[in-house]
Amino acid sequence: MTEPDAPVSLAARLNRDCFCIDVDPAKVWRAVEAVSGGVVSCRELAEKRPHLFSTAPAFIARADVAAMEAVAMAVETVAASAAFQAEVLAGAPEVARVDHGPRGAFMGYDFHLTPDGPKLIEVNTNAGGAFLNALLAQAQVACCPQVAAVAPPDPLAAFEDAAWAMFDSEWRLAGRSGKPSVIAIVDEAPEAQYLYPEFLLAQAFFERRGVETIIVDPGALAIADGRLVAGGVGVDMVYNRLVDFALATAPAAALKSAYERGLVVVTPNPRNHALLADKRNLVLLSDTDRLARLGVPAETRDVLAASLLQTRALTPEAADRIWAERKRLFFKPAAGHAGKAVYRGDKLTRGAWDAMLAQGGYVAQALAEPSERRVRVEGAPQARKMDVRLYTYAGKTLLAAARLYSGQTTNFRTPGGGFAPVAVIADPGCVGAPTPPVRGGGLS
Repeated sequence: MTEPDAPVSLAARLNRDCFCIDVDPAKVWRAVEAVSGGVVSCRELAEKRPHLFSTAPAFIARADVAAMEAVAMAVETVAASAAFQAEVLAGAPEVARVDHGPRGAFMGYDFHLTPDGPKLIEVNTNAGGAFLNALLAQAQVACCPQVAAVAPPDPLAAFEDAAWAMFDSEWRLAGRSGKPSVIAIVDEAPEAQYLYPEFLLAQAFFERRGVETIIVDPGALAIADGRLVAGGVGVDMVYNRLVDFALATAPAAALKSAYERGLVVVTPNPRNHALLADKRNLVLLSDTDRLARLGVPAETRDVLAASLLQTRALTPEAADRIWAERKRLFFKPAAGHAGKAVYRGDKLTRGAWDAMLAQGGYVAQALAEPSERRVRVEGAPQARKMDVRLYTYAGKTLLAAARLYSGQTTNFRTPGGGFAPVAVIADPGCVGAPTPPVRGGGLS
C-alpha cells in the first residue's frame, strides 16, 4: 500500500511550482546605476556578477515570518542581559568588553525553513546585501503587475527611511548630537569585494541625507590631531564592513585605536559581534537549562528552543562523541563568515577533522536541511537550496531576503541563484495571490 504524500504548505507549493512572477536582473542593475548617480556601471558589474540576483521570488508563510522575527527579538533580548554578557564577554577580545553605545547596524539572522518551522542557522554582524535587496524588492514591484497592485508605492523609500533612522540611532547611542559630517564605509580592498556595488549604493544613500561619504580600506585610516582621518579628511562615523571582527589585524590598528578612544562611532563594532554573532554563543543560546540559570524568562527560552539547533563546542574532550555523530552535524569556526571553512559532517574528511581540532574554536551544530525554490534555468525548472535572512536593528526587522544556491553554502555562483525578494503568503490555507514585501521591501 502506498503511503499518502506528506502535506505540503502553500508556500512550499509555490516555491516548487510557481514561475509566473519574475524579477528582471537587468532592471535591478539599471536601478543600481540610477540610484548610485551613474557611478555604478550596470553593464560592467552585471558581467562580473551574473548570479548576484535571482529571477524568482521566494514565498514564505506569514507564520514563519512571525516566528523568525520572534527569534531575532529573543536573541537580542537575551544578549542585552547582564548575566549573558558576563558569560560571553569573559572569553571575548578585550576590545569588545567596553560598551560604546551602538547596537549594531544591519544585523543578519539567517534561517532554514523546515517542516518544523524556521531554524536559526547563524547570526551575522555587518550582514551584506540590504541596500541591494531593497532595490530587488523595488524591481519586483516594477516587473510584476500582480505584486504592484497590492504593494506599497515605494518600498525603497520606506527602507531608506528605516535605514537612516538606524544610523541616526547609532550616532545618538554613542552620545553624539546633530548628525555626522563624514561617514567612512570601511572594508579591506573595497573595490575588489563582490558586494562593492552595495558600498556605492550606501555612499549615495548617505550623501542624499547630506553626509559626505568615503569608501576606504582600513589601512588608509590614521589618527591625526585627535581624529580618525582618511586622506586628510576627518571621519565621524564608520559603517564597518570588515570581517576582522575584533579589529585585530595591522591594517585596522588606527580604526581600533580611534574606536577604543571614542574618537569615532563604529557600527557594527567588536562588541556587537561578541554579543550577537560569535558562533560560540549558539552553544549557550541552544542550552535551555543554562539559559534558565542565567535568569532568561521561560517564554523567551521557549521561543529559542523552537528555532535554535543544538550546538556544541568542538573540544578535545568532546571530539570522539562528536566524530561519531558527525553525519548529523555541521561544523563552523566561531568567527567565520561567508560560509568559509565550514564542513558538512557527512562529507567531512579525517584531514579536515584534524585541522579543525588543531585550529580550535569550532562549533558543531545540528544539521537542518534547507528548503528549496525551483527556478527556470535556460527554460528548464531546476531546484535551488534556499535560506532566508532578516536584516534587523535592535531586534526589529528592516528587510527580508532569500538567497538561492546549490552546493554546501550560499555562494553567488549558481545559475538561477543569488538574492531573491521575499513574498509573504498572508494565509497559508489560501491559494490566492501572495502578499508582497512591504516593510522597506521586506515584510508585510
